[in-house]
Amino acid sequence: MSVIVLFALIGLFIGGVRGLLIGAAIGYGASWVLQHVLRNRLALVQAQFLDSTFAVMGALCKADGAVSRDEILVAESMFARLNLSSEQRQAAMAAFSRGKAPGFDLDAEVSKFAGVSRGQRSILVMFLQIQCAAVTADGSVHPAEHQVLVRVARGLGLSEADVAQLEALLRTGAPRPSPQHKLEDAYTALGLSSSATDAEIKKAYRRLMSQNHPDKLAGRGLPESMRQMAEERSREISIAYALIKETRGFV
Repeated sequence: MSVIVLFALIGLFIGGVRGLLIGAAIGYGASWVLQHVLRNRLALVQAQFLDSTFAVMGALCKADGAVSRDEILVAESMFARLNLSSEQRQAAMAAFSRGKAPGFDLDAEVSKFAGVSRGQRSILVMFLQIQCAAVTADGSVHPAEHQVLVRVARGLGLSEADVAQLEALLRTGAPRPSPQHKLEDAYTALGLSSSATDAEIKKAYRRLMSQNHPDKLAGRGLPESMRQMAEERSREISIAYALIKETRGFV
């Protein structure tokens, strides 16, 4: 029920037809204020998402000692993947430099983003996925980088299992030397073990696809520039599910 209708009905109950008109007017004003507040909050989450994404990325790239030229290229490649405007690229590079600078407070940055996002798990997981994608872009993950990923996850209220799930998800679409390892990654990517039933697999797949729908994420604060990453995540989930379906032979 809309805010306008709600106030109109309250007005009708209290003051008849006149109350109906007054209630509708009050409801219209309340609806406008509410929409204005929600738009401002959404813009705040989107701005903080971009800033914190690249600040944390800078800290991650420095986790194994020093930021190499290859790692800087990885960050720059993310600008293209995220379709950032020239203004957004400048802001992202400034945030990346801030993150790799001495004295950067990683935990405070992660806590700040978690607070702005108000604990919305789908947004927090997408934030962590982008960090995983940046770290694994060069084909390997240094143990120190993995530990920082786990630290970031815990700061977001997520777990090491969430990191493992995202890392497995990123591997499902990449060539693997062993089909068995690829299948194991597919189960992990869906947050399951190989002992899961067909019904549990279908349920996990539907839940993940619903949680990661780009339109839903955009409504919760995901910047439009990151829609492509959300679409890639959906494709990776589908690849993992298709592999399990093919192996088990169920429809």
